[in-house]
Parts: sequence; structure tokens; C-alpha cells
Amino acid sequence: MVVVKKITKVMAVLTTIDGIPLYSTIQEALQYAATNGLSGYHTHTYQGQIGYMGGATHDQAVDDLNSLPQNQVTVTSTIRSSGGSGY
Repeated sequence: MVVVKKITKVMAVLTTIDGIPLYSTIQEALQYAATNGLSGYHTHTYQGQIGYMGGATHDQAVDDLNSLPQNQVTVTSTIRSSGGSGY
């Protein structure tokens, strides 16, 4: 029997600000930026933790987001759980 595992990268969104996800790593922010026609990243502090957002500045990220139709914006996120079964 052959077992095949599918590995999916899960990006952790800390929160959203003005509809834009705030990620826990620079790489996630840069991936979001590249996927949505932005470049670079900038930071915000959320609940005492530095988060990373795609787009060189917040204004750039918001302006670019607002100029796209909603169906063209790609956000990848996950819901963190306590590790329980959920039952």
C-alpha cells in the first residue's frame, strides 16, 4: 500500500486591518503581496506582536485593494485551534 500525504502550507493571519490580512511572518506578507499585485511589506503591532502586511506601505495596500474587484483579491488564512478534536 502506498500512502500519499498532501502538504498544504497554512498561513497564519493574526487579524485584518482595513480588510487586509496581517500575517505572522514576512514571507506570508510577501506572498500575499505578490499574489495581489503588490510589492514589499510593512509592519503593524497587534496584541503586542509585530505582524507583517503585504504592500510597501499601508496606504499602498489599501489603495490597491480598493482598486480591485473583490473577486480578484486572494487571502489565505487559517483558524488556529487548541489542538482538540473539536467535539
